[in-house]
Amino acid sequence: MRKNIKLFGFLVLTALIFSACADTEKEEVIDMEKVKTEIQAMEDGYAAGQKAKDADAVAAYYDKNAISYGQNEQPLFGRNAIRDNIAKEIAKDTTTNYNVYKVVDLFAEGNIAVEIGSWTEFDASGKELDNGNYMSYFEKRDGKYICIRDMSTTATPLKSGM
Repeated sequence: MRKNIKLFGFLVLTALIFSACADTEKEEVIDMEKVKTEIQAMEDGYAAGQKAKDADAVAAYYDKNAISYGQNEQPLFGRNAIRDNIAKEIAKDTTTNYNVYKVVDLFAEGNIAVEIGSWTEFDASGKELDNGNYMSYFEKRDGKYICIRDMSTTATPLKSGM
């Protein structure tokens, strides 16, 4: 019986020590509304850059080593390649179409945030032309989030022969 009491006391003491150590590592509480507002502002800036046909403004969304996985194309490696692709698309675009991006879901922990969003393309009259979804992975650096990876899809089925 005495051995059991000593063993029980040892286990309780060990548990208290471990719980005291665990309490010292408090997790940072993330203000998800603040993160969502910041990410949505980035999406709005991206859309404004597209609408203004300003490849540099759009590319500012990305880290210098970002990878972008676009629809029906090979991945683009690095902000410069992403910017060049955006500039190429802008040069071909003679429309006044524009996109709207919306944060749908957001996950954040530490300096990482993952956004799931929706996009809608409109013509100048406001008629919806296309829509889809995207996912962006962000890291917080120097107090600001920056996109490290993104991927986009369209809800419009491919036309046969493509």
